[in-house]
Amino acid sequence: MKAASVTQLQVRMDAAEKQLEDVHTETAGGPSLMELWRKVNRSESLQEKVNTEMESRLRAGEDQLDHLQTERSGQISSLESRLTGGLNRTADVELRLRSTETQLEHLEAHTAALEVALRVREEQLEHLDSHTSVLTFRLNGTEQRLDELQTDCAVRAADLRSVSGGLTVAQEELQVQRAAIAAAVEELNTKGGEELKVGFSAGLTDSGVVGPFDQETTLIFSKTVVNVGLGYNQSAGVFTAPVRGFYFFSFTAADYLKGYTGLHLYRNEEPVFFSLELNDHGGYASTCSSMALQLEAGDRVRLSLPASYRLYDDSRNFSVFSGFLLFPL
Repeated sequence: MKAASVTQLQVRMDAAEKQLEDVHTETAGGPSLMELWRKVNRSESLQEKVNTEMESRLRAGEDQLDHLQTERSGQISSLESRLTGGLNRTADVELRLRSTETQLEHLEAHTAALEVALRVREEQLEHLDSHTSVLTFRLNGTEQRLDELQTDCAVRAADLRSVSGGLTVAQEELQVQRAAIAAAVEELNTKGGEELKVGFSAGLTDSGVVGPFDQETTLIFSKTVVNVGLGYNQSAGVFTAPVRGFYFFSFTAADYLKGYTGLHLYRNEEPVFFSLELNDHGGYASTCSSMALQLEAGDRVRLSLPASYRLYDDSRNFSVFSGFLLFPL
């Protein structure tokens, strides 16, 4: 605005100077002095008026300029204060930024260390997984072996109970045999020279098929037909010689399916002979054998069925075991 006022004053001053030049020109052209004087007075009056107006407008411009300067000074001071505050804040932000960058560098270094540690832990975890898999496999094997051992222990315990039961039965049989022998000896002592009579005959079973078994099994001929002298134990299927002598044994074994059937005859734990028969037609078939044996008092004789063989008997007594004393020695 001030610049515009100055421009207008300059224009008017230029116009006044031009008028003065015109006056000089007219004076030079020869107008009258009075007329020139009047023109001069008019020019001076106009000049004073212009000067007064210019001074007035100049003072107004200067006032406006002072006001503007004051206002601009306040604005500049405010701007400088704001700039100073901004610079201070910028410095604070820079300081905080440097601190944050430092912390970030520390965090990055710590993160890198953590990543290295994490990779190490992952590798350790992989090794642990592998080791755990091996341990799991070994544990499964151990558990399987433990199950097998438990099963084997249970089987052995059952076998032990069976053996214990067998020993108990054997002890009972031994007591019975001893009693029988004692009775026979007493009978011999009582009768003196009288002849001792010993003989037995027993059928196998009334239940039909016997066998096949997984292992060789003593046959228990449980249907006693005759047992003179009480030498035969129908619970164990064993004949015990009451005196030293010459004995005769015979047996008949029958079956009705195709295949082999046969029996072992044992004296104590010694196999004496084996009788074998092939049933190749698939009907009732039987085999018979007999043998004379010299036995000492207490010797035991029994028949056993080999593994995978079978026999048949019912109420008709197809399978029979017999024996008797021919004469004492």
